[in-house]
Amino acid sequence: MTLNRAELIHQAFPARVSAGDLPDSPLKISPGEANLDAAGLVDLFESQLMSRQLDVTSRRLRARNESHYTIGSAGHEGNAVFGKTFRTTDMAFLHYRSGALLIQRSKQLPGQTPLYDMLLSFAASSDDPISGGRHKVMGSVALMVPPQTSTIASHLPKAMGAAHAIALARRLRKVDAVMPHDGIILCNFGDASANHSTTQGAINAAGWAAYQNSPMPIVFICEDNGIGLSVPTPEGWIASSFSARAGLEYIYCDGLNLLDTHRAALQAIAIARRHRKPVFLHVRMVRLMGHAGSDTESSYRSVKSIEAVEAQDPLLHSARLLMEQDILSTGEIVAMHADIEDRVSRIAEHAIKRPKLQSVGEVMRTIIPPTPKPVAKNTWSARRIITEQDRQQLFEGEKRLLTNPQAMARLINLALADIMLTNPDVVVLGEDVGRKGGVYSVTTGLQKKFGPARVLDTLLDEQSILGLSIGLAHNGFIPIAEIQFLAYVHNAEDQIRGEAATLSFFSDGQYTNPMIIRVAGLAYQKGFGGHFHNDNSFNVFRDIPGIIIACPSNGRDAVQMLRTCVELAEKERRVVIYIEPIALYQTRDLHEDSDGLWLSVYESPAEDHLPIAFGQLGVTGEGTDLCILTYGNGFYLSCQAQPDLEKAGVSLRIVDLRWLAPMNEDEILAQVATCKAVLIVDECRKTGSISEALMTLMLERQVQVPVARVTAEDSFIPIGAASTLTLPDVAQITRAALTLCGRQQA
Repeated sequence: MTLNRAELIHQAFPARVSAGDLPDSPLKISPGEANLDAAGLVDLFESQLMSRQLDVTSRRLRARNESHYTIGSAGHEGNAVFGKTFRTTDMAFLHYRSGALLIQRSKQLPGQTPLYDMLLSFAASSDDPISGGRHKVMGSVALMVPPQTSTIASHLPKAMGAAHAIALARRLRKVDAVMPHDGIILCNFGDASANHSTTQGAINAAGWAAYQNSPMPIVFICEDNGIGLSVPTPEGWIASSFSARAGLEYIYCDGLNLLDTHRAALQAIAIARRHRKPVFLHVRMVRLMGHAGSDTESSYRSVKSIEAVEAQDPLLHSARLLMEQDILSTGEIVAMHADIEDRVSRIAEHAIKRPKLQSVGEVMRTIIPPTPKPVAKNTWSARRIITEQDRQQLFEGEKRLLTNPQAMARLINLALADIMLTNPDVVVLGEDVGRKGGVYSVTTGLQKKFGPARVLDTLLDEQSILGLSIGLAHNGFIPIAEIQFLAYVHNAEDQIRGEAATLSFFSDGQYTNPMIIRVAGLAYQKGFGGHFHNDNSFNVFRDIPGIIIACPSNGRDAVQMLRTCVELAEKERRVVIYIEPIALYQTRDLHEDSDGLWLSVYESPAEDHLPIAFGQLGVTGEGTDLCILTYGNGFYLSCQAQPDLEKAGVSLRIVDLRWLAPMNEDEILAQVATCKAVLIVDECRKTGSISEALMTLMLERQVQVPVARVTAEDSFIPIGAASTLTLPDVAQITRAALTLCGRQQA
């Protein structure tokens, strides 16, 4: 029988050790110089052997269809050093070749069963303590390792954000922070991923902060094995790219040598912990057994080059060190290898028999985070009891704004101020939100009221803004991030889709990312065009399971809904997208100049009024001839059309959906049930819009009345006078409504 490369490597280890056929190293470092004693070296070697045997066993199980995801750690076992040198309270954002690291880290806490836990994950068992059988992930709540599935380093922005969150909690003296104030962040990734925009953005953001003396206690660990799937990394590329980056300390070590790696790790940790600076630790490694179980490495590498890499097996290097230092004999090393193989194999046979996910409900149970049990919080971060004196001081000089009707932008500003006053865990962040007060002045004055630590001007990088938000959430903050324009989300959408929204799902509800993402968007802006500043499609959010999409159409709703969004984030740990219609920010009038009908007086949290609950619709009118379903600018335009429709004898009700995902389907159908016709007014494009979902709802629920829709065309938006030509207008709404109702224009 022809053995595969994994089995050849596995069998070669004891044979080469027994024959003394071990690779040499030019590095001659003593355990004393590396600050690692004999027991520590043996301990690391054991973790390396365990990790390797997990890879071999996983591939054997895969051949039996008992394991389902075999990107392994072979060749990267030197990262066990980082499991030993970092504290378990130093949050770790790992990549998929971190098996030895996680095993070694587990040894710091009693009662951990890393081999069994990881084999449960390989077997997709619902007993898997981190993902519940949903994916093979490296993660642990006890070890402060949020689970990570990414293969392209999309975890780096949130790791950078977590490092900032440590510094912020320290600055604000937040006593209930998740991470200790002297903690640091560990984040590892591969050399191929170093080229990805998420990596570049996160490291740039960390250096950008450090360059300005802002604390950024993080160690980026680039595990450089010289190849990305089948594409070689140019020799010297990583060192040339990162060794002279502003604000970044660069350290190199040979990851095949445990002593050199231990020495470098301690140096990196000291810099990050003592000086609160970001470190780039460049670690030489090799990749064994191909990229993954399905990878045929011989299709792009010669057998000679494959064998040359296998000759540098880190386990052989570690065996040489142990023998050179007279710590273990040849026989003891071979016996240790055999004992671990037997142990892992026995555990695997038990793990594969454990239960699997059996139903749709089981799979989807953690898409929405489980509501945490109420916990008595420290008085620092508990919701403050705000006196009228506190509010008067906060809004000193702004009494007119509190008593006179205001447009939406100003009302959101006042609401944000009240939210930040009552909840010190809330942090506002984004490009230009501080001194400038935002492009549309929505955050004007907040930085002056609450300081630059809580109202943070970020660099121009949406990935970093969202990653920073995720990191803040990991440390007990409630971030309110601003994305300047809806289309800018596309630069960073995977931070929402692949990171924030999936965390509860892949951690069995144990990790969450409570956050609000304020997005200025939608159409009808005067003078703006193009696909960046006047974008009328939020479809990018609609297919992300578990997130909430809110869209107010007027100032009063904007205030109440924003407060509800913060409650959803804080109490239910939800990820909330809060879309603010730019064209309505400063809208004052509805029917004629100076009527002021689209203005509202600010309602403070202390005032006696009913809040707008999650899913609650806004209903104008009680008519039964026609129900208009709409949102945002569509609600405004429908209200403008209302007088002409009523003059034509149409008994009308207009329903503002408000909450666009998940939609309150039962309540929508209840509003429709008593009406003779339904018109959907959707300012977004005909294809992929929420109107399609509403039409489907009507069809599936067998609504027996005429249904029609008015939507935007499938077009980008031009500039100037033509900017509204492809969008619904009052005339279109009126015509469509009259046609549905069989009426003539009055």
